[in-house]
Amino acid sequence: MHSPPLRQLDIFAQMVAAGDAARCASDLGIDVDLLLQELESLELRLGYRLFDDPGGRARLTEAGHKTARAMTLLSQDEDASGLPEGTPEARTTAAPAIVSSRCDILLAAPPPVFGHIQEALAAFEAANDDIAITLDLHVHDAAQAAAALASGRADIAYFYALEEPQAPASRYGWSEPLNLYAGDTHVLAQRDSVGRDALASVPQIALEAGNGVRAITDAALYRARADPGPAVVESDNMADILAALRAGRGLFAAFGPLARDVGRMAGVRRLALDVPLPSIEIRQAVSAAAADKPAAQALADFLFL
Repeated sequence: MHSPPLRQLDIFAQMVAAGDAARCASDLGIDVDLLLQELESLELRLGYRLFDDPGGRARLTEAGHKTARAMTLLSQDEDASGLPEGTPEARTTAAPAIVSSRCDILLAAPPPVFGHIQEALAAFEAANDDIAITLDLHVHDAAQAAAALASGRADIAYFYALEEPQAPASRYGWSEPLNLYAGDTHVLAQRDSVGRDALASVPQIALEAGNGVRAITDAALYRARADPGPAVVESDNMADILAALRAGRGLFAAFGPLARDVGRMAGVRRLALDVPLPSIEIRQAVSAAAADKPAAQALADFLFL
């Protein structure tokens, strides 16, 4: 996964372990200001706050706790998957779980989607103290969702799409408009209306290739025949993207929490397109095995209330 950057996830993990910014920066050998900038960029990309006061005691928010837990479980899975088959550790990992009255629901979703539903998840857990919701924040598209559901890595999966896919079977959740942004001094930002033909020769500022958000954004632009020119900046660091926008180096496509945050930044303006771009659908799929796990289906339905 290229989203969020591994560097920023590592800083987040170190911050959780250290407990405050000064100690974390010292352990990493970087300035506190740079550390806080990286964390701010990570929160901007995720679409939710990780810490209540990152510059102080660095208390994790509820979403921050869930993100840290998801990273820990992912790390354990990756360590186990790297073990040769037949080793004692591998056999232990593959052993059946001890029967318990506690019900674990596995939910996979892009990080910004988790930010959208986190309050509903917290409410569901609070009302059902025998249920724990485990997150996988590495699913972005229909193929990844189908694989996670089929392998048992997810009971419920949210994913991005432009339309209903053949698989997995899913239902429409909501849509996020896709917008194009430029620095406020850019020639296209000064126009009252921007046509598709004006976009072709303008360089693109983009997230890194392979990023799940980048993939669905590129697909939407291609479908709309509104592809900007070649990418001159490809970065998952939002500070780099904002600097490139303000310098007038090109256009940046975004949707969801990222678009809302970028649109509020000083020196950046949303283009007034003459025809709207395709919206990004957020869809929900439930595994076939959820029929044997009523709590998972109950959560899936609750998230639609």
